[in-house]
Amino acid sequence: QVQLVESGGGLVQPGGSLRLSCVASGIIFGWYDMAWYRQAPGKERELVASITNEGRRKNYHDTVRGRFTISKDNAKNTVYLQMNSLKPEDTAVYLCNANRAAGRVNHWGQGTQVNVSS
Repeated sequence: QVQLVESGGGLVQPGGSLRLSCVASGIIFGWYDMAWYRQAPGKERELVASITNEGRRKNYHDTVRGRFTISKDNAKNTVYLQMNSLKPEDTAVYLCNANRAAGRVNHWGQGTQVNVSS
């Protein structure tokens, strides 16, 4: 059974930082590209950051580039999202995604809530 379990969300003031973690089980983690998505109320889900299976290539949404960093530890079956200089518009549920075979295989976590507010 595949499980992706996110943690690290919470309430933070604007300008603050959070580190999200996603631990995977039930998959061969090193085979998978990983990604973080987010979904705010009334908005479509959007891709925040992605990383290839060996961690060699990373991509970021324009609104988070330079503030967020995605990383992957294949030995710990974990992907991270370091979020700095958080803004109120970063408020959303952040979801972990594992994918391979050009996106034909996809697994999702349940999400972790991030609230950026003073």
